[in-house]
Amino acid sequence: MIRIGVLLMMMSSMMPGQAISQGERDRSMSYLHATRKQLLDAVSGMTEAQWKFKPGPERWSAAEITEHLAATEDAVWETVGKAMQAAAAPEKKAEVQGKDDLIMKAVPNRSRRVQAPEPVQPTGRWKSKAEAVAAFKQYRDRTIELVQTSQKDLRAHFAPHPFLGLFDCYQWTVFAAAHADRHLQQLREVMEDPGFPK
Repeated sequence: MIRIGVLLMMMSSMMPGQAISQGERDRSMSYLHATRKQLLDAVSGMTEAQWKFKPGPERWSAAEITEHLAATEDAVWETVGKAMQAAAAPEKKAEVQGKDDLIMKAVPNRSRRVQAPEPVQPTGRWKSKAEAVAAFKQYRDRTIELVQTSQKDLRAHFAPHPFLGLFDCYQWTVFAAAHADRHLQQLREVMEDPGFPK
């Protein structure tokens, strides 16, 4: 795994490009910060019983949801890192036109259930709530730092999403926030279940 400082230096020293606009930065960072805070607020006071409670055999606990979010955040980072190392492909911009709004609307919509890709399914990577939360915070904070500091054109580098097709690297940062938004709803469903420990 590439260390954060090394990868940020690599991303910032790539071929010249045009930085994303301040409006784009603000939009992504606002969503990233908001979903970060909501998750941390939701799980911070949970007891061990609440953290591990599963509403049903095929349903995830708060522990599993948080693990999945941390693993996905890390996978998004790896995806963006690889895409930014590849040559810019501005000719693909038309293919992803309008996907920012699609991501923000479609990804949080839980009316359509999807199976998480195997590499980001919960497997008990972290042994405690503190470890899982720390991992999510670390991975989310570096995504925020990328959006905040990148001087490269995140709109000119691309990677495919397994369900929604091609995204540019900026859209991957929006996806990270929208994906957390989706699972925050799932977390609320767990917490609202009649069997959720008091």
